[in-house]
Amino acid sequence: MPDPGPSPLPPSAIEPNPALARVLRGPSGLGTAALSLARREELPLPPVAPDPEPLEPEPPEQPPAAGGTPIPGLYYHPVPEPDPVRVEEVGRRIKRWAVDEAEVYPPEWEDQFDGFFVGRYMVACHPDAPTVEHVMAAARLMVAENAVDDYYCEDHGGSPVGLGSRLLLAHTALDPLHTTKEYAPDWALSLQSDAPRRAYASAMEYFVQLATPTQADRFRHDMARLHLGYLAEAAWTETEYVPQVWEYLAMRQFNNFRPCPTITDTVGGYELPADVHAQPAMQRVIALAGNASTIVNDLYSYTKELASPGKHLNLPVVLAEREDLSEREAYLKAVEVHNELMHEFEAEAAQLAASCPDPRVLRFLKGVAVWVDGNHYWHMTNTYRYSLPDFW
Repeated sequence: MPDPGPSPLPPSAIEPNPALARVLRGPSGLGTAALSLARREELPLPPVAPDPEPLEPEPPEQPPAAGGTPIPGLYYHPVPEPDPVRVEEVGRRIKRWAVDEAEVYPPEWEDQFDGFFVGRYMVACHPDAPTVEHVMAAARLMVAENAVDDYYCEDHGGSPVGLGSRLLLAHTALDPLHTTKEYAPDWALSLQSDAPRRAYASAMEYFVQLATPTQADRFRHDMARLHLGYLAEAAWTETEYVPQVWEYLAMRQFNNFRPCPTITDTVGGYELPADVHAQPAMQRVIALAGNASTIVNDLYSYTKELASPGKHLNLPVVLAEREDLSEREAYLKAVEVHNELMHEFEAEAAQLAASCPDPRVLRFLKGVAVWVDGNHYWHMTNTYRYSLPDFW
């Protein structure tokens, strides 16, 4: 009898473990109400008889919930539909920035940009942002990072050949060159020479207006990690090397979503102290969150990458080749790897919250967890970009 594959998880399986519930509730106690991400529900009003002729027009209907099907057997947490008003406003502003201000994408790529659904993505990941401009700080950086990937690495003319030089020069848009007066103007001019550098330079200029110097430097460090991961993958592409599974996972810890959740405090309008951020326990939580989120991308983009020219490395592909598995077996094992990473992330976050109950730590841990959930929500609902394989 053929194996029917894993059945969808029961509702209880997508609930966080009890120890993590304290993190997800956020800080509590005197003076911490403003630190909570929880949506505050209004008290119900007493019932009243409806007016025969309403004096006010009916409120507009809310847009339908985003579609999409979760991967069967994947451990995840549903998220509330992001605020539609904020989604629309962020979407409008980010498109204007990307097309007109920073000139990241030409008008003829409008459908691809719209299909990325940046507004829905960022609002889902940062529900505690105090203003639209705080969400925009994350949105600009996300679009800029995607532009570097598109132009330098993949979809729009990217190549592994010469990638190191391109990434290093683009990184100076984030981490500026300090040099002599003779050569500084040439460097400044170079920041406008292509779309990725324009995007990085503009997005970073906005970001530092909200971030402290420590937060800005944290982001630069995480972006250097990202670029190092790009280079490892490019080297394997050039040599047609399929890495061992552990090697692939090591690369994916760098070529990773990490720079996105670690700005949760900047986007939320507060700061996690640098010495706390640097603690090994916090670094492990951050790494596990980024690793789990990145495998989500491998899983949801699997069919998209298979349909693209050339061989794209992702966890199912590496598992299939290195462990002699069928495509289906490899994909389902990749789901198991993701789930184990998620469980480890939640357990480590709960342990850290218990050992260091500082309200800023609790809010940061919750912000990272919310980002992880929002990232899955975006992948699941982005049916323009992603579709699931027929393995169930």
